[in-house]
Amino acid sequence: MTIMREPIFPKAPDTRGLERGTVLAPRFDAAGLIAAVTTHAETGEVLMLAWMNDEALRRTLETGRTWFWSRSRQEYWCKGETSGDRQWVRAAYYDCDGDTLLVVVEQEGAGACHTGAHSCFFRAFGAGGAGTTPGSASAAANGGGAGGRATS
Repeated sequence: MTIMREPIFPKAPDTRGLERGTVLAPRFDAAGLIAAVTTHAETGEVLMLAWMNDEALRRTLETGRTWFWSRSRQEYWCKGETSGDRQWVRAAYYDCDGDTLLVVVEQEGAGACHTGAHSCFFRAFGAGGAGTTPGSASAAANGGGAGGRATS
């Protein structure tokens, strides 16, 4: 038997309301998830991307810590509960389409990545990646990179 519950956040409005509105109405995907990018509050560095559902987003807003939904483990996780590498929310934004979140955090501990790197985005590739191609040895050796800075 499926248990139905009320949604935590309102349904996304029409296009104009979505693009110009001030009510948080995230557009979760078919699996009930939304991408959440975290950036460093002081540097703007992109730290990680993870997934939230409505409950993880509610927990994040209520506790001031980042909460995510693990697609592989099928459970909630609060960033840093195990590792000590906690993230404290300083600001949060949603994009013009309402389908991506940007969470500005104060990063505590060694860093955001489960590998121990400061950022999950430490492997460059393509034109700006110094000749690194996916799967190459130089991509694996580039583990100490600084990640990207969010710019527009």
